[in-house]
Amino acid sequence: MATSKTGSFYLSEELNLSAAATVNTVTMDLGAYVDVGDQQAIAIEKVDFIVQAYDQANDHYSNSLFGSAVANCSVQFQLSDLNPNGEIISASTNSLIASGCLNIDIANFVTTAASDVFPDSYGKLDESRMVVNDMLYLTGETIGAYAVNHEYRVTAIVKARIVKLGLKDWMSIAVTSTAES
Repeated sequence: MATSKTGSFYLSEELNLSAAATVNTVTMDLGAYVDVGDQQAIAIEKVDFIVQAYDQANDHYSNSLFGSAVANCSVQFQLSDLNPNGEIISASTNSLIASGCLNIDIANFVTTAASDVFPDSYGKLDESRMVVNDMLYLTGETIGAYAVNHEYRVTAIVKARIVKLGLKDWMSIAVTSTAES
């Protein structure tokens, strides 16, 4: 059973998707929060994703996504606790923490969430997603063509807390995590 060492806090990281059909990854360093010797881990309670258009020429963000694409497109993104090695990973992968996809229909001026129903909100401490790795990986890709000097940026906002795990819980999470790598 986990015992909380801190209250909830937020971590965020931004991923730049500047080339269509190219998978990009950035990392969130958890090294200051995870401690093997003390069985200290991160409990992830919730992950939110925000997709914004970015105009490189004007250094300007926009929450309206339509000016950045020249045709219908989609933006997909994932947060995992193992390095995906430049790939979008399967939903059956144990290291997947949260994911999402946004479809942009230029012709009808509509955005829709795709069929991604992976839980991004885990709940209270006993329901949280425990992470013992010292790094999170935010990975994304855009399918479709960009307007000149435009790109999409995905921000992951992670609600977490530092927890102390019992030795058995720590070991079971570590074994599950390393078995997949």
